[in-house]
Amino acid sequence: MLDIIYLDHSAATRQYDSVTEEMTRVMRDVYGNPSSLHTMGVAAERTVKTARRQVAESLGVAPSDVYFTSGGTESNNLALTGAVHAARVKGVVTTAAEHKSVLEPLKNLGNTRYVAVDGKGIADLDGLERVIDGETALVSVSHVNSESGAVQPIEEISRIIKAKNPKTLLHVDAAQSYRKLPLSARFADLISVSAHKIHGPKGVGALYVRKGVKISPVLFGGGQENTMRSGTENTPAIAGFGVAAGVDWDYARVCGFNALLRGMLEGVVVNSADGSPYILNVSAVGIRSEVLLHALEQRGVIVSSGSACSSRRPRPSHVLTAMGLPRGVIDGSIRISFSHCNTREEISKAGGIINAVIAELRAQCVRG
Repeated sequence: MLDIIYLDHSAATRQYDSVTEEMTRVMRDVYGNPSSLHTMGVAAERTVKTARRQVAESLGVAPSDVYFTSGGTESNNLALTGAVHAARVKGVVTTAAEHKSVLEPLKNLGNTRYVAVDGKGIADLDGLERVIDGETALVSVSHVNSESGAVQPIEEISRIIKAKNPKTLLHVDAAQSYRKLPLSARFADLISVSAHKIHGPKGVGALYVRKGVKISPVLFGGGQENTMRSGTENTPAIAGFGVAAGVDWDYARVCGFNALLRGMLEGVVVNSADGSPYILNVSAVGIRSEVLLHALEQRGVIVSSGSACSSRRPRPSHVLTAMGLPRGVIDGSIRISFSHCNTREEISKAGGIINAVIAELRAQCVRG
C-alpha cells in the first residue's frame, strides 16, 4: 500500500485522537439538547460551556464574546453581513486577495472598495488609509492568506483604521493563523476561526465579537448563542473544537519543515515570500497545476492547487492574479501546507518526489 505524505493541511487536517475520543464520548453519553431544561440538557449545555471557555482562552478573550458557528465561512458571513446590517453607514473595505467566503458576501452587500496587494500579497497600507472615510463601516482582511501564506500586519492595519475612523470595525479572517501564529484580539473587533484547520472536526467554527460591537444575526429561530446564531448547537463537534483549541502548535518545527523543502525544491518559482511557514506556494512553470497535483498524488504526496473552496474551478487563482504574477506562474502553482504533526522524514521524502515528478513531466513535454 502506498504511503501517504499529507501536505494539504490548509484545506483540512486529520482530527487529533483526543478530539475523536471526546466527540465519541459526547455522542454516546451527552446526547441531550443544550436548550433543554432536564439533566441531559444541562449536561450538554455544560459541555458547550466548557468548549466555549477553551476556545475563548485560546483567543485570549472572554467566553461571552465567543459564538459558535458551522465553520469559517459562516463566521465570515455573520461578521460581514451582521456588522454592515447593524451599522448606520454601509461602506466596506477589503482586498482582492481575500477568501471567497469574504468576497462573495461582500458582492451581495455592495458598496465595497478594494485595496491592492503587492507581489508578496501584502495590502497597500497607503491605499487603505486613503479609502477609509466616515462612510466605512468595516474593513475585512485575512491574517494569513490561504493560498500565498502572506501575513497581513494586523496591528498596523488596526492603527490606520482607528486613526482615520474610530467607528470603523476591523474583521480578521484568522482561519489560517488561529493557534499557529500570534494574534492579539486587542487589535480586532471581529475574528473568524475554524476547527478543521487545527486538527478539530469539520462543520464547526467560531466568531469572536468584541464587547460593545453590534451585529445583526443572519439565522433566526430559537435564539441560541445569545440570539446571535439560532439552531441547536452541534454539541459533539463543539466539544471536539474545544479539545483542539487547547493544543499548542510547534511553530519552530514547522519553520524547519518549510526551510527544508524550500532548500530542496528544484526548477520552481517560489510564490510565498516571508509569509506564514505553514504555507508554501510554488510554481512549476510549463506544467499545469492539476497535472502536477495528480502526478504527485500517484506517488503518495498530497498537495493542492489553491484554496480547497475554489480549486475545482477552471479560472486562474484570484489571489495570485491580485499579486500580479504572470499567467504561466499562476497556471503552474501548487500549495504545500504543513502541520506540526508532519515529520522531517516525510518532508525530505516529499521534496525528492516533487523534484522527480517535475523532471519527469518536463521530459514528457520535451518528447511530446
